[in-house]
Formats: sequence, structure tokens, C-alpha cells
Amino acid sequence: MKPAFTIPVPILIVDDLPENLIALEAVLRRDGLEFIKASSGTEALEILLKTEVALALLDVQMPEMDGFELAEMMRGSERTRRIPIIFLTAGVTDRSRRFRGYEAGAVDFLEKPLEADILRSKVAVFSELYVQRRQIAVQRDNLKTFAEENLRLLKDSRDNAQALKEADVRKDEFLATLAHELRNPLAPIRNGLQILRMSPEGPRAEAVRGMMDRQLTHLVRLIDDLLDVSRVSRGRIDLRKERMRLQDAVQAAIETSKPLIDANTHSFTLDMPDTALWVEGDLTRLAQVISNLLNNAAKYTSEGGDIRMNVKPHDGQVDIEVIDNGLGIEADMLPRVFDLFAQADRHLDRSQGGLGIGLALVSKLVEMHGGTSRAFSDGSGTGSTFTVSLPLVDEAGGAIGKPLQKASKTAHPLNVLIVDDNVDSAQTSLWMLDLIGHKATVAHEGAKALEIARDLLPDVILLDIGMPGMDGYEVCRALRQMPETQHKVLIAQTGWGQESDRQKAFAAGFDHHITKPVSLDLLTQLLADIAEPKASPTHTAQAGEPTHG
Repeated sequence: MKPAFTIPVPILIVDDLPENLIALEAVLRRDGLEFIKASSGTEALEILLKTEVALALLDVQMPEMDGFELAEMMRGSERTRRIPIIFLTAGVTDRSRRFRGYEAGAVDFLEKPLEADILRSKVAVFSELYVQRRQIAVQRDNLKTFAEENLRLLKDSRDNAQALKEADVRKDEFLATLAHELRNPLAPIRNGLQILRMSPEGPRAEAVRGMMDRQLTHLVRLIDDLLDVSRVSRGRIDLRKERMRLQDAVQAAIETSKPLIDANTHSFTLDMPDTALWVEGDLTRLAQVISNLLNNAAKYTSEGGDIRMNVKPHDGQVDIEVIDNGLGIEADMLPRVFDLFAQADRHLDRSQGGLGIGLALVSKLVEMHGGTSRAFSDGSGTGSTFTVSLPLVDEAGGAIGKPLQKASKTAHPLNVLIVDDNVDSAQTSLWMLDLIGHKATVAHEGAKALEIARDLLPDVILLDIGMPGMDGYEVCRALRQMPETQHKVLIAQTGWGQESDRQKAFAAGFDHHITKPVSLDLLTQLLADIAEPKASPTHTAQAGEPTHG
């Protein structure tokens, strides 16, 4: 028994006598063959308009439209002209009739009564050819799809290669910019140290110290921006949203950016409604957004330029516009101005400084607040307008949190143990604590710190994390196990400032977590709060970062 065909093979049988249709189907029946029967030429044409067939078996002598006419109609249509046709006839088959049949497109001409084996053999041949054609068509389509997919992959590969090439160029430019920006504040800091070493109390000492403080603040800001953009890109920043007055964020931003605006002798005007504008936001992060826009305007505007900020509520949202008459932005740069490291492309001499991440932070933080960021400029030398839009919310009660205020020398001195393997860091921390009225003792390793803590019983232990041997987490856990120190206030003072680092510190038993370099104002306020008799310690984070309880 011959195997069935791998795909269904449709066979069209056309005969005006129903008994002939039944007989032909019975003779040819085989697995894989599907028989479609028509009793007239017209019915056959209707079937062929809808159905593809492998072979047509046509009776010659039919009323209205005979087999020859049907064959000619089939040859006249692009859809059916290639269908093999076998004529079946019970009439006289002279040469003229055969010639007409082959002229109409027949591949064979069989006389009735039919020899079943011959008919089955011929049907099998054309059925196999049909299956092969279909398989070739499928392979052709697969090859076409494969070729198209290869072309797409090749294009994607080329695009990715180009993107990697551009990213590599951007990385090199960024690293060069980063080195430049880090050296800028480090150079005057080092010069200031040399000056103070030669003349610690000279007439320039106070000015030098102020300069060093400003440069160190700038250096910390650069590092914080790098950390922030990394956290935002990985979705690791948690906003502490609350209903707040937008005016509070605007004022905080202006206080932060005013020194840079004044240093460049810019004029600054603010147009903002007195009526409270309520938004759902993180005060610190929104202040950072607005400050970044103001700093950007100050850096890219020549000395003596004009900077304006307009705060305009409308249609359930508020627009914050920062407008300058500075260097402007080229048209090809506008779509990329909020991209990471875009500054490297903006000014070839990089004379204005910056890492090109401030505006990227603006865009991402605004997006996290449900808002949008836009930039506009008519081109080089025409100034720029940056607009941030935020959704407004209904007014709500409750006070908005206020930033830490600078604290004065404490009236309640504390006994503090400083634990840090970095000798310079420990010594400068001791001097800072002495200046604000606290007594401090230093230990440079974990085991020694446990001995001193047991004997000294300090009020507060300021503990570095990344120490060799016994790290800060281990020391913290050991202190919590000692009866003498288990209830003491433990502060993690570390260069590790990610959210996971803070959580790990609190899990180890720390009460507070502050990142290096530590702000004197923050440390002063924190120790003042601890010294208050009624204050109860709660987890504290570096200023500008979330607090975790």
C-alpha cells in the first residue's frame, strides 16, 4: 500500500452524471486525496475561483459548457492556467478531438471505460508533483523569510555596532570631561592647603578657607550627580512624595544656585504667584531639578547675562520656565539635550564645565513625578528656554518638612568615639567635634574600638564601615551584644551611600547613616538632636537623601 501524501491533495472531478462522480471517487480513493465534485462547467469555475486543486478530471460531453470549453476558460485565467487537466470521454476519440483537447491544455486524454490502474497511476504522478510544488513553495517562502530576517539582523548588527562606536566615543569624552571637572576643584583645594601651610593665620587665610569650602562643595555635588544618575537609571531612587507647596522647592533651588548666578554677575528675575501651588512631590528632588536648570542657565550664559524663571499654573498643571540669553542650542542638539552625557557634544571646548548629567537627571526626576521636560532654542547665540511641567493637586493640610538648619555650638557636650582606619579622616572628625563642643576619642580598628567602648562608655559611636579585618557592620553587631554599649547611639559614617548600603547598616543595628564627606551642619544638628534629653533616636540619612525608620 502506498503511503499517504504529507499534505492534503485536492482533486477536482467534473461530470454531469452523478453516478460517474461517485464511481471515479471510489476508484481513486486514497489517504491524502480530497475529492471536489462538480456537475457542470459553471459549477467547476465557481469552485476554482475559491479553491486551489492539484488536478482536474473533466468529462468532455457535458451540456451547456463541455469539457473543452471549460478547459479553455481555465487556461484563460492566471489563477487556473497551470492546473493539469485529464479529459475523460465515452465518445469517439478521433485525431481532431484529441488535438482540440491538447490544444485546450490537456495533459492526457482517456477513453471510457477507464482502466483503473492507469487512471490511479496518472493521478498519483500529478498528486506527487503538486506536493513537491507546495513543498518547494514553502521552502521558497522560508528562504525568503530567512533572508529577510538575516537582512534585519545585519541591519540591527550594523546599527548596534554604530551605537557602540558612538557610545565608546561618548565614554571617552565623558571620562576626559570627568577628569577635567574633578581636577578643577582639586587644584585650588591643594593650592589652598599649601598657602595655609605656609601662612596659617595670614591675611588670606579666611578667603582661602572659604574658597576651599566652595570647591569641596562643588566636588561633592559632582560625585552626588554621578551617584544619582546611576540610581535613577537603575530605578533605585525612592521618592519621598507628599503634598507640598511648589514655592518651597523653588526657593530652596534659588538659594542653592544663587552663588553661581552671582559669581557670573547675571541678573535674575522670578515671576511666581503668591497663591500656594500644591504638587505631589519630593521637596529635595524637585529643588534639585529646578537648581539644575538654574545652574545650566548660569553656566551657559556669558557674564552679565539675564536669567528669568516663570512659574505659571494652567489647566491643572504648573509650568516652570528657566529662560536665559546665553549660548543657545543648535537644532540638531535639541532632541538630545536631555540625554546622558550630552554636554560633551554641546561645546567642543568644554569651557563651561559640567558632566552632561544635570539635564538627564532633570528629565528622569520630572518623569518620576508624572511631569514632562522640554527645551527650546532658536540656535547658537539666541539663548535657551527649559520648561518643566508638573501636575497640580488639591490643597492639603500638614506642614511641609523643612531642611536642617545650621546649628550653633551645642549646650550639651557628648562623649563621642570615632572609629575609622583612615587616620586623616579620623583626625579631622575629632577636630570638627572639638570645635562644636563635643569630646572625642579615636580608634583605628574594630577590636580596639570594642575595648575603648567598653571602658569609655561613649554617648555616641561614629563608626566607619569599610575597615580591614573587622568591618563596621561586625563592630556594630558586637557593640549591640555588649551590655555596656547595646543602647548607645551608633552612627555609620561611610563612603558607601547606596540605598542598599543604608538598609544594610540599619539591619546591622545602626541608628543613623551619613555619607562622607560629612556636612558639618548635618553632624552638628544630628548630635544636637541626640543631646536633647527628650529626643529619641531615629534612623537618619545624609541631607538630601531619604530617611529610613
